[in-house]
Amino acid sequence: MTRPFSNMILAGAVAALSVVGLADLAQAQTRTRVTVYSALEADQIGPLKAALEARHRDVEIQWVRDSTGVITARLLAERANPQADVVWGLALSSILFLNRDGQLFEPYAPAELSALKPVFRDSANPPVWTGMDAFLSFVAVNQPEAQKVGMTPITRWDDLLQPSLRGRIVMPNPASSGTGYLQVAAWLQSMGEERGWQFMDRLHENIGVYTHSGSAPHVQAARGERVVSIGLDMRAVREKTQGAPIDILLPQGGIGWEMEATALVRNRPNAAAARKVIDFSVSREAHEMYARAYAVVGRSDVSATPRNYPSSAEAQMLPVDFARMAADRDRVLAEWTRRYDGKSAPR
Repeated sequence: MTRPFSNMILAGAVAALSVVGLADLAQAQTRTRVTVYSALEADQIGPLKAALEARHRDVEIQWVRDSTGVITARLLAERANPQADVVWGLALSSILFLNRDGQLFEPYAPAELSALKPVFRDSANPPVWTGMDAFLSFVAVNQPEAQKVGMTPITRWDDLLQPSLRGRIVMPNPASSGTGYLQVAAWLQSMGEERGWQFMDRLHENIGVYTHSGSAPHVQAARGERVVSIGLDMRAVREKTQGAPIDILLPQGGIGWEMEATALVRNRPNAAAARKVIDFSVSREAHEMYARAYAVVGRSDVSATPRNYPSSAEAQMLPVDFARMAADRDRVLAEWTRRYDGKSAPR
């Protein structure tokens, strides 16, 4: 008996779907899994994974995501037996600290390296790392609270030392916050070690608390809990855009900053697929995603202009010596903790 035409169409459709399903299954089985360690925010990694896997259907990303400190400690603990294939989105000072003997990361020049601004490119050839985006340290002032205490205007770093601000400034603890460490390193590099520590000794008198987050200081200032905050640039901008009565200031003398970067782990079995991840991390598509979270990104052909972000910020970024920042880390944090940890927030 001949089947009705409709049944024949249905049978053909089922067969076609079966072929597609088998093809998808075969493709999934041939994908190379790349383990990526990252300190990127949780809402960033999903879109990046989807975009990369759409471009490279033979690659699958397995993220291991945590804070900068935790990821750095994990990579350090695994140095003898690395488990990561790629580091994608970790502070450059951490990458340089981990690679101080030159053994953890393998130099690799991604396809679109020349599209990066010079400051986001490793000077080595081929480069050990490639930059992605920058996070800066901004000062925010709650203007109603500043008027109450009679604060004089802040135009330079030394203006933070005025007596009216005793106990009214908040900033991150550099031992637990990357934003805190970049600011301390910036003061020491731009002022010199002796003057830098003297400045921080006097600033300490005006500190109410050292937080364990780079964003928390601006939240406290926005709420009027503190008069002045030092912390992550994008958090200050967000609080102001949401209506907080704060002004964002860039003191004369330059702005401290740090960049997030990528690096290829040496001697891993999935190196070919891992290089595709590094290539994608430098792409315009990836940078357009970074620009959703950061105002300053690595590619010169991608820009972000968040509302209330100071237009002069990138021009005022200090010429940071990241190698020195990495080499000095343990010594500086030990000294900072000895001097100032008594005002740190409880963990």
